[in-house]
Amino acid sequence: MKYITEFRNKEIVSRLVDYISSISKKHVRFMEVCGGHTMAVQKFGIPSLLPDNIELLSGPGCPVCVTSNLFIDKVVAYSRLDNVIITSFGDLIRIPGSTSSLDREKANGRDIRMVYSILDALNIARKNPDKKVIFPGIGFETTAPTSAAAILKANAENLENFYLYSSHKIMPPAMEALIDEGVELNGYIAPGHVSTITGSGIYKAIPEKFGLGCVISGFEPVDILQSIYMLVKQHETHSPKVEIQYKRVVIPEGNVKAQEMMNEVFVLHDDWWRGLGVLKNSGFALKEKYKRFDAEKMLSVEVEETIEPAGCICGEILKGIKKPSDCKLFNKACSPANPVGACMVSNEGACHAYYRYNK
Repeated sequence: MKYITEFRNKEIVSRLVDYISSISKKHVRFMEVCGGHTMAVQKFGIPSLLPDNIELLSGPGCPVCVTSNLFIDKVVAYSRLDNVIITSFGDLIRIPGSTSSLDREKANGRDIRMVYSILDALNIARKNPDKKVIFPGIGFETTAPTSAAAILKANAENLENFYLYSSHKIMPPAMEALIDEGVELNGYIAPGHVSTITGSGIYKAIPEKFGLGCVISGFEPVDILQSIYMLVKQHETHSPKVEIQYKRVVIPEGNVKAQEMMNEVFVLHDDWWRGLGVLKNSGFALKEKYKRFDAEKMLSVEVEETIEPAGCICGEILKGIKKPSDCKLFNKACSPANPVGACMVSNEGACHAYYRYNK
């Protein structure tokens, strides 16, 4: 199949590995910050193909994983209100909060419905005018445009029962925070899907301010290995820059229409990231003119005290400080069937990927 088989070609993969080995002289640590890359790196066994001096780390690229327990606890509290329907992606339903999860609340009779898009949630709101329909919005610049589109549709239709609880985030502040905190890195494998929306310009501070390279990568073995080759070459020649490997999908300016929708609906605000704390201007909140769709502003709810799961090191894993195998709970108390932390819930979580392909 075109655009699949050629990017999994064993001969090309072998040649790229040889190229990388021939030019890589120093010990380097490259971090991917995309859940899709986390899964692909483990699925295709990329670390086993590389020379020992190249280390790959998983960063805060999984939307479910970086979401706070407080956010989950508040969604759980919303689900307990009368005449409320919670619409959510499947991964979010399974994330354990301090004492409950949407999964458990559904078992207890709360009206919680899995959807594949916020536009599905919008349709549920249309069909249930006597109910308050809440969509907890997570994800980065990839999913934020669809949330923006839904708000614009709801506004145009004058829907009075549709609400967004936004935890949408943007990636660059987290990438910069990791370097500021002293995480030892030599370059980033930058997100492919996010970059289709944002373009490449959002990463320019990484080479300009911190002297680290960024390569926007696709998700097949050839994509990832070529991106590593490009990063190694940048590092060995002391020429950090932002490059696009994923040229068949990503263009420098990104999706301008999607950007315009986000700029119309959202404003940046300080937001909390698991492992990194509160990062300045790292999250999307609804603008004041759309506040009637903002669950936080329009629906009052009491939230229980937030408690982090004992023994879970998800925050350290998201920073690349530790690996899933370093966690005492991994493959014991914590597994995909019985997740303790968010990194084990999502298919894009580092712990889930490591469990699936390396346990």
